Amino acid sequence: MIDILNLALPYFGLIFVGFACGRWKRLPEAGLAWMNFFLLYVSLPALFFRIMSRTPFEELNNLPFVLATTLATVTAFTLSAVGGRLLGKLSMRDATMAGLAGGYGNIGYMGPGLALAVLGTKAAVPTALIFCFDSIFLFSIVPLAMALTAGVKRPLLPTIGLVVREIVLHPLIVAAYCGALAAALHVRLPVAVDNTLQFLQNAAAPVALFVLGVTVALRPFGRVPWEVPGIIAVKLLLHPLIVFGLLLLLGPFTPEWAATAVLMASLPPALNVFVIARQYNTWVEPASVAVLIGTFVSVVTLTTVMWLIRTGQIAF
Repeated sequence: MIDILNLALPYFGLIFVGFACGRWKRLPEAGLAWMNFFLLYVSLPALFFRIMSRTPFEELNNLPFVLATTLATVTAFTLSAVGGRLLGKLSMRDATMAGLAGGYGNIGYMGPGLALAVLGTKAAVPTALIFCFDSIFLFSIVPLAMALTAGVKRPLLPTIGLVVREIVLHPLIVAAYCGALAAALHVRLPVAVDNTLQFLQNAAAPVALFVLGVTVALRPFGRVPWEVPGIIAVKLLLHPLIVFGLLLLLGPFTPEWAATAVLMASLPPALNVFVIARQYNTWVEPASVAVLIGTFVSVVTLTTVMWLIRTGQIAF
C-alpha cells in the first residue's frame, strides 16, 4: 500500500498544490488561459501523437475493447441523466449536464499520466482509444442535446455538421489519428523533432494537475444539490463496475488493457464538465460542486482501485 500511496500522492499532491495556490493567491482566472491552451493544443497532443505513432497499427484495431469501454461510458452517462431527470426533476438540459458529470472522467488531464505510471507503456494504446471514443460520444451527444432543447430551435443538419467538425478538428483527436496514420505508414520522426515532442509530453501531467487544482479552487462552492452525491457515486463506483462487467462479457483482454479500462473509468468528473456547463449556461453551480467533491472523494476511491490493480486483487 505504501508503494501505491507513493505513486498516487504526487498526482493528488499536485492538485492540492494548485488548489492551495488558487485559494491563497486569488489571481484572476484569466491567467490560466495560456496554460490551458498549452495543454490542449501543445502538450497533450504531443503525448497522444507519440503514444499512437509508436504503437504497432494492428494493436489499434480492437473493436471489442472499444465497444466495452464506450458502452460503459454511455451507460454511466444515461444513468446519471435519467436519474437527474426522473428523481431530481431536472430539465432536459440540466439532466444532460448531470449525465456528463456521471460519464466524463478526467481522461485528458489525469488519465494518461496516471495510467502510464501505474501500468507502464502497455497502457498507452488503451488509454488513447478510451480517450478518442469517449470524447467522440460525449462531444457528440451534448451539443446535439443542447441544440435540440434550446429555446431557439436550430436546423438539425447544420447542427450535426458543426458537431462533426468540432470532433474531427479537436486537437487531441487530431493528434491521435495523425499518430495512428504515422504508425500505419511506419513514419519515424527526426530525432530532434521527437525529442521536442517528448519534452512537451513530459510537461502534460504536472501542468494539467496543477491547473486542475487552481481551477477547482476558483470555483464557487455553495450548497450541494441532492443529485450531486448520486452522480459522483455513478462516476466513481458504478462506472468502473460497469466497465469490469463488460470486459468480462466481451473479452478476454490482456490484463494491462483491462486494468487500464477500469482505472480510466475510476477517474473523477473532468474539469471540462464545468467548462461545458458554463458554455451553455446550464447546471453551472452543481457542475462546479460535482468536480470539486468528485476530485476529493477520488483520493480514496481511485487510490483503492490502484491498489487492487497493483496487488492483483482484480482478476480478469
